[in-house]
Amino acid sequence: MIIKGNKTDLNELSVIIINGVNKALRKLAESSAANNESLIIGDKDGNVKSVPAKELLKSLSK
Repeated sequence: MIIKGNKTDLNELSVIIINGVNKALRKLAESSAANNESLIIGDKDGNVKSVPAKELLKSLSK
C-alpha cells in the first residue's frame, strides 16, 4: 500500500490511528472490568504485571 500525500496527511492519519487504538483499549478495559478480570500491562522499561481492569480503567483518559 502506497500512501501519497504530504506530512500533514500522515500526521492526521497518525492521530486517527492513535484515537482508534485508545478507543479499543478503553473498550477492552471496560469489558474486562465488567467481568472482574485483570489485564497484563507493560511499562516503558519492559516490566509486565497483572492489574485489575477496574484499576486500569480509572487511569485511562476519556
